[in-house]
Amino acid sequence: MSVEISSLEYKHRDTILEGIVAVDTATAQPRPVVLVAHAWGGRDEFAVQKARDIAKLGYVGFALDLYGKGVRGSNKEENSALIAPFLEDRLLLQARMDAAVTAAGSIPQADASNMAAIGYCFGGLCVLDLARTGADVKAVVSFHGLFAPPGNLSARKIKSKVLILHGYDDPMASPDAMLGLAAELTEAEADWQIHAYGNTLHAFTNPAAADPAFGTVYDSVADQRSWRSMCDFLKDSF
Repeated sequence: MSVEISSLEYKHRDTILEGIVAVDTATAQPRPVVLVAHAWGGRDEFAVQKARDIAKLGYVGFALDLYGKGVRGSNKEENSALIAPFLEDRLLLQARMDAAVTAAGSIPQADASNMAAIGYCFGGLCVLDLARTGADVKAVVSFHGLFAPPGNLSARKIKSKVLILHGYDDPMASPDAMLGLAAELTEAEADWQIHAYGNTLHAFTNPAAADPAFGTVYDSVADQRSWRSMCDFLKDSF
């Protein structure tokens, strides 16, 4: 297996975005595409590595870009400033995700009829909104994501299968918020699952997370369990 990495520029309105494509070059056959939505700091090496890992599973991995080419945060203050416009304007968030789906469909090895999206932290919210808008994706997976529903969408049926991988003690998505999401997904007639990991905080998949006071702590067991669950879920969805 030889995973090749390349960049893909695309646009939303006047913003130039830069995603990273990861694909196994051992075969030229079209294959399903899995978008990777980044956390609040922007499209970083963590997201790119997840795209590589996705490619190793036999899919096309696409680490999308929500903020703009080269736009990254380097601390909590900068990250908060980057995420704020998207939390305040969910239509903007949803439009950026739609642009990423369109870009992913243009990848030469992509089977555009078979798409899924996974997301981490802020990216988890993004993939949930992708499903909420009725996008033509088979499945979405949220890793320690945010759950707040958007205010710009009326009730509608969710076509995508939904998997939530969640730290039960995550201070950014309380148990009540988790139950609220379950009720929302049920009302939308979604095929949904929630896996809640006990004694687990936010950002449990990120080895660099080590800030208990902020609620972000890596957990190797939850990390491994959640990845296995995602792998099974994607196989079932495609």
